[in-house]
Amino acid sequence: MIGQCRAGLLLGRALFKNSWRWRTSSASERALQYKPGETIHGFTVQEVTPVPDLFLTAVKLNHEGTGAKYLHVAREDSNNLFSVQFRTTPLDSTGVPHILEHTVLCGSQKYPCRDPFFKMLNRSLSTFMNAFTASDYTMYPFSTQNAKDFQNLLSVYLDAVFFPCLRELDFWQEGWRLEHENPTDSTSPLIFKGIVFNEMKGAFTDNERIFSQQLQNRLLPDHTYSVVSGGEPLDIPDLTWNQLKQFHATHYHPSNARFFTYGNLPLEQHLQQIHEDALSKFGHIDPRTVVPLQQRWDSPREYCATCGLDTFTSDKAKQTMVSVSFLLSDITDSFEAFTLSLLSSLLVDGPNSPFYKALIEAKLGTDFSPDTGFNNYTRDTYFSVGLQGIDKDDVQSVKEIISKTIHEVVEKGFETARIDALLHKLEIQMKHQSTSFGLSLASYIASCWNHDGDPVDLLKIGEKINQFRQCLQENPTFLQEKVKQYFQDNLHTMTLSMSPDDNYYERKGQLENEKLNQKVKALTEEEQKQIYEKGLQLLELQSKPHDASCLPALKVSDIEPTIPHTDLELAYAGEVPVQYCAQPTNGMVYFRAISSLNTLPEELKPYVPLFCSVITKMGCGVYNYRDQAQQMELTTGGMSVCPHIIPDDSNMDTYEQGVLFSSLCLDRNMPDMMHLWSEIFNRPHFNDEERLRVLVRMSAQEMSNGIPDSGHTYAAIRASRTLTPAGELQELFNGMDQVRMMKRIAEMTDLGPILRKMSRIRNYLLLSDSIRCSVNTTPQQMSAAAKEVEHFLAGIHRNKKERKTIRPHIVEKSLNPALVGTDGPHTGYRKLINDPTFKPCQMKTHFSLPFPVNYIGECIRTVPYTHADYASLRLLARVITAKFLHGEIREKGGAYGGGAKLSFDGVFAFYSYRDPNSLSTLSTFEKAINWAKSGKFTLQDLDEAKLSVFSAVDSPVAPSDKGMNLFLHGITDDMRQKHREQLFAVSHSDLINVASRYLSIGQCTHGMAILGPENSGIAKDPTWIIR
Repeated sequence: MIGQCRAGLLLGRALFKNSWRWRTSSASERALQYKPGETIHGFTVQEVTPVPDLFLTAVKLNHEGTGAKYLHVAREDSNNLFSVQFRTTPLDSTGVPHILEHTVLCGSQKYPCRDPFFKMLNRSLSTFMNAFTASDYTMYPFSTQNAKDFQNLLSVYLDAVFFPCLRELDFWQEGWRLEHENPTDSTSPLIFKGIVFNEMKGAFTDNERIFSQQLQNRLLPDHTYSVVSGGEPLDIPDLTWNQLKQFHATHYHPSNARFFTYGNLPLEQHLQQIHEDALSKFGHIDPRTVVPLQQRWDSPREYCATCGLDTFTSDKAKQTMVSVSFLLSDITDSFEAFTLSLLSSLLVDGPNSPFYKALIEAKLGTDFSPDTGFNNYTRDTYFSVGLQGIDKDDVQSVKEIISKTIHEVVEKGFETARIDALLHKLEIQMKHQSTSFGLSLASYIASCWNHDGDPVDLLKIGEKINQFRQCLQENPTFLQEKVKQYFQDNLHTMTLSMSPDDNYYERKGQLENEKLNQKVKALTEEEQKQIYEKGLQLLELQSKPHDASCLPALKVSDIEPTIPHTDLELAYAGEVPVQYCAQPTNGMVYFRAISSLNTLPEELKPYVPLFCSVITKMGCGVYNYRDQAQQMELTTGGMSVCPHIIPDDSNMDTYEQGVLFSSLCLDRNMPDMMHLWSEIFNRPHFNDEERLRVLVRMSAQEMSNGIPDSGHTYAAIRASRTLTPAGELQELFNGMDQVRMMKRIAEMTDLGPILRKMSRIRNYLLLSDSIRCSVNTTPQQMSAAAKEVEHFLAGIHRNKKERKTIRPHIVEKSLNPALVGTDGPHTGYRKLINDPTFKPCQMKTHFSLPFPVNYIGECIRTVPYTHADYASLRLLARVITAKFLHGEIREKGGAYGGGAKLSFDGVFAFYSYRDPNSLSTLSTFEKAINWAKSGKFTLQDLDEAKLSVFSAVDSPVAPSDKGMNLFLHGITDDMRQKHREQLFAVSHSDLINVASRYLSIGQCTHGMAILGPENSGIAKDPTWIIR
């Protein structure tokens, strides 16, 4: 139910990730026994297709009575997935499909309790539960590893979508309503409220989102893509309850549905349940939801749009975005779409691509415009390219550069090495294994299948790669001809530019007030009275205890009592500890290394995140940055570097600080990958100021663009800043401090001093003295991989003299606590920093931003992971979220989301997201603590919290990530098992005790932060710092 969904065709998507249970194929073999024409529980088998590249068999069926389409993907993967999607094609921007998606989940015929969807989050062991509204379809997916749970969730989902209650008060709560500011006071002013209304107000604070929406609306103006399917806030109040019910009747019919199941559970059981519980109760209709192809233009068009000012941009005069977009092929032509997807990657991906060279390195802007690349989530696919962060006067220059670049590509084509690198990337994507393959698959096929394309054909990636190679072989100018056809000679081309308006949010507010006044003035006295009475009714409904006994549920006894053990080997390459984990990685090798920051001078610390983001992009050894990028694409699946701040498991004033290096490759390319790491460690390039400037601007722009989507995360990081020593570092590396620092660096005319800092950091970090490594690969490949790692470590520099740590208090922790006390040739340690003088203190910060909604965090210092009370606090966070905050913050308060969680570092965090309220939400957090202390929750509530927490604890782990709890966090299987036993043992009284002991004001230190609009209440309160 979260936002707009975009399903990508190919690159950059986590799709071709084979399940980690890839070696057996019994589910896939079983599915081969079905025969076309066979009838099973009202469904007729149409086609059975093995896809050996992906270790699966696809079974396509049709429901005879309703015409519902069905695709089953049989694969030996226990993380089974179900999804049903409907083609939803609104012709106005009232957000009807989005509000309907929320409202169908508020109760159904079989499950008439309030909000069964959110209640099932606590009654199941699901690995995923959600719903998505896209531009032209709505999808309801879930996944679970438990067969009984699958049946329970399927029953709830089927009843929700086909037989929802669609009560008027649910429409009021989820969509929009006129209600008194204080529902119990009829003299307080009437205002707009509603969850989707506030969600979309928050969504359109994101300038990238505004641009993308305008682009689609303008490029495809003839049908459903000309409107905002999620809802334009000013249009949402035009939707009526009757229109919502009518939209459900026409669009949520089996004749307009596509069912998808995935995994190793038996297909027959799914078909029987779907037929008997839902489809047998319907006949066949013509839903009339077909989206016609867009009529092609006979000349290019240009449009301008406006947006809000970006207060974090590095150059206030350069806030314009511009792109040129080209309408391409019909999405149902899957090979053409596949070819255009690859062509798009060649045009815009990485520093060797023609548009990167021509646009990014022209220094006119900061980054590509939003939606750059191939877009295949509409009936007609399209390609867009442009720049953001430019001067308004440079719009014409950008258009000319795009035109010139297309002309050059038509003339010269692409280097063979770049095409090889792209096909290598595909090979890795097909071999790399994920735990959410079913969900990725559902998203991947959704858009094409939605328009009656063949979903099975989409799965035949290997065939498409071979066909693509053949086209190139038979016609060396194949790609150039496509560029000429779709770009150079295409008249359906659109230029969109968008510039900020100083009064944008003010104007939006005025328009909303005008809409509100218009609605209020039109009310009769009787209608005003009804609004007040309905407001009280809704409040009463929201405040009632909810009886969820009609819903199916697993029991705590259904949870496995023990965790599987992961076999690890700790060896040494010279003096460097290396953790080896043999796993079925399908011919892939995963390498990681952590280098300590303990000797790095304090004045260099703020620059560590920038160092991490540029170290693999500046060039190294014999490679300039373009050659380096090419080598990485030809021989690896990516090389990344990021800061690593890990709190200790037993002391909140102790933490590990370092930098994490990660990469993956096909086993045949391990020597090449480790050679690249050697060059990066020994001979990185820090001499190209212009290259650094490009990277800095892109990074600063990305951070600024990310605030509207991650505001609650920034608020929580700031709120916990003064609670632990690691909190200060988290704010420095990942918080608003880092956003502001990157803005300052992007504004600098001379980056020479920054280059020198990068070089100094390298001298402390890229050494073999304070490093540890890990390797995950197949048992057969382990010996060869170990030799390559040893060769790499032998070749990188060591310190000539021992450096002292900057902070004197070092705590040594064994790399494998399970081996402590045993005799061995080596004892490896993680060296953690301890600050015995640290005193937590309260801080309240308000970041005043031009947003119409708030992002709020309140954090409390509690206990570390191995403390006896940690399990109780973890469960308490879940109980408070499900049984108190959901009702108060989302249902009553109208925020898009809110809750409580306990982090690994022992910081207990309350948060809200896209929240129309601010200080009243902080009061709600306080009420939540008092509610918990009073014990107003049941044993059933506690059991549900255990199910919810265990669904996270027991989420599947891919082969590439096995052993990472120990390598990254120092957490052994024994420690995890002990935590598991503590979770099982938590009682009702334990929750009351920890609420009183840790959460009460005065018991532990609290920190608070709000990102949001100016606030007079905060401005008058001297305890708040306003930034």
